[in-house]
Amino acid sequence: MRSMSNQVMSALKKDYIYNLMLKGERADGRSFDEVRDIELRTNVIDKAEGSAWLKLGETEVLVGVKLQVGTPFPDSAGQGVIITSLELNPIASPDFEAGPPRENAIEMARVTDRGIRESGAIDLSKLCITEGEEVWMVFIDVHVLNNTGNIQDAASMGAIAALMTATLPAEREGKGEDAPLPIRDMPLAVTLVNIGGSMMVDPGLDEEKVCGTRITIISNQDGSISGMQKSGDGALTEEQLLSAVEMACEKASQLREAHLLNI
Repeated sequence: MRSMSNQVMSALKKDYIYNLMLKGERADGRSFDEVRDIELRTNVIDKAEGSAWLKLGETEVLVGVKLQVGTPFPDSAGQGVIITSLELNPIASPDFEAGPPRENAIEMARVTDRGIRESGAIDLSKLCITEGEEVWMVFIDVHVLNNTGNIQDAASMGAIAALMTATLPAEREGKGEDAPLPIRDMPLAVTLVNIGGSMMVDPGLDEEKVCGTRITIISNQDGSISGMQKSGDGALTEEQLLSAVEMACEKASQLREAHLLNI
């Protein structure tokens, strides 16, 4: 009985969102290309080398960056190491369960990691202490505190903001003087969903649940693309994809200027 009730509610919600879309509207009153309000605070965790709290609409994430000396990967002996994790805390949503990371959490961590890695946001060569022996390891931990949709974009911005405040604890490790983490780019993810043929930026939770396709596009400061991730069974036309890329790059540029350039 409960399953049937949920199916009816889901169908009604889908019809409601779809009918709003036909009128050029969204449930929260935003336009299709409008991102929810963002609040960002940095240096919020005393014991982390870098940290940020970010609120996107009512979606909240807390990001901590820890740095320690470790061994490089064999195929990149002269470069530092990045390891990104994302935790969906049960307190953030009744849909999240305690225990090992679920598939969607692993996917979002990988997308966040990919944007940072492929953009060259961190100059990993400057994290080498002794080639083949010692490098700095950068641990990026994203904790989701509340979910009202689009965790991916919140995690992306929160992670780069935390990295921009991070300091190499060289004195603590006996490796010289402390120094800022060598940041050289600010990649940002912008997610869009396709509902009834219309592309909407920064989907809310209900929009995520009813969309046919979701695409996340990570762009760099120069407008180049460092990552892209599509999910859902639906397809995108070439025109929709090009429009999504243009919108994502435009929104990322606006978000950088509004929230990151003054960190």
